[in-house]
Amino acid sequence: MSLRIVLILVNMFGLWPAAAAAHVSEQGFVLLLPTGAYISAGVAVVALTVIALFVLPTGVVERLFAARHIAPRDFGRLPMITSVLSLAIMCFGIYVGLFGSRNPLSNPMPLGFWTVGWIALVSLAAFVGNLWVWINPWMGLYHLVGAQPIASLPDRIGVWPATLMLIAFAGFLLADPAPDDPARLAQLVAGYWTLTFIGLIIYGPGWCERAELGHVLFAAFASLSTVRLREPAGIGGNGWQVVHTPPVIGAGIFALAMLGVGSFDGLNETFWWLGQIGVNPLEFPGRSAVIGVTLTGLTGSVIGLVAVFTVVIWLGMWLGRVKAPFATSFGRLALCVLPIALVYHMAHYLTAFIVNIQYTVAAISDPLARGDDWLGLQPFRVTTGFFNRVDTVRLIWITQASLVVIGHVWSVLLAHRVAITLFGNHQRAAIATLPLSVFMIGYTFLGLWLLAAPKGA
Repeated sequence: MSLRIVLILVNMFGLWPAAAAAHVSEQGFVLLLPTGAYISAGVAVVALTVIALFVLPTGVVERLFAARHIAPRDFGRLPMITSVLSLAIMCFGIYVGLFGSRNPLSNPMPLGFWTVGWIALVSLAAFVGNLWVWINPWMGLYHLVGAQPIASLPDRIGVWPATLMLIAFAGFLLADPAPDDPARLAQLVAGYWTLTFIGLIIYGPGWCERAELGHVLFAAFASLSTVRLREPAGIGGNGWQVVHTPPVIGAGIFALAMLGVGSFDGLNETFWWLGQIGVNPLEFPGRSAVIGVTLTGLTGSVIGLVAVFTVVIWLGMWLGRVKAPFATSFGRLALCVLPIALVYHMAHYLTAFIVNIQYTVAAISDPLARGDDWLGLQPFRVTTGFFNRVDTVRLIWITQASLVVIGHVWSVLLAHRVAITLFGNHQRAAIATLPLSVFMIGYTFLGLWLLAAPKGA
């Protein structure tokens, strides 16, 4: 798979990449590595973490996610200024997409939209906070216009519009014949910006908080960061904000949808999936031949994951004999899959990133593909030599596998901490989250298998 990057499009909301060869190029070596041993070891680590929860002292997990209040920071008009700058950069990206090079590896539009927006910035949000507050291309202009909302969204709508937008966008990513075509992508961005700004004018900032994909996506991953500078401001262990998040079932379903979309993105390329839909992986007929089955698989993956998670939470509450409202338990515990979604996102796109970040540098130096060298880099050559050596491929695979295992351990501990708040004590929380822990152990195997499985699309 291949992702495109460019720093001049840091304002773009996170999407994700188009198909290409970054994973495939090193897949042969991955298949020669003892991936079975790595997968078994990773699953064992998560399983041992689950067992340890039954014997750990009561306060250990609580201290992992402890937080202290800090004074909130007010940045005044600065976010509005950076938002206007982001809008200007976005407009330049749209212009280059429409009138620049047709090659997605040299045009800044797809490079920035896919790699910087989706891979880099979305991942960074989990560590540095909600970057979307600073780089969204709407709020600055909205405040300059001075518009007042003429309607309000009902509270019951939650973040369902953003969830549907996530699934629709994943459909574009996985099923569209040319999601990285510069002009096509530029038209999509321009249309999305226009529709979002219309919604913002009508409904005010509440529209972005509930319907705008970038806002909801970045806010979800930012809840895993250690520091929050806006009210309620605080600093603590990664995930402390999830512990204190009010139970909202829609936010939980959005988190599950992110995990489902990411998982199907990896599954969609495997020999196993292609065999299930009757496609010879060595003679892939192209995306246009599998649009319907891809969209069906994507939708089924999200709905199926939500259904399984519902059963898991119900079973845990039954085992623990807890009386908490089901919607509250579901909403809070579903947010605990965010670390899994994050690390799989990082691991899945690692190889694409280390290749396409090089194309980004070249595109920044020559954004209009006229032979310019703004950064003085010539001669500059993109290298993929690290995919041709067993030692570097092994390092990449170990990094990917480690990320997946760390994320699942993180999720197990976070779910236990949330369960302590929900169900009242350490032992009851361990029992009530046992089915969820088994689910996470199984997902560890799935995540590692998806990274190692042969791919043919």
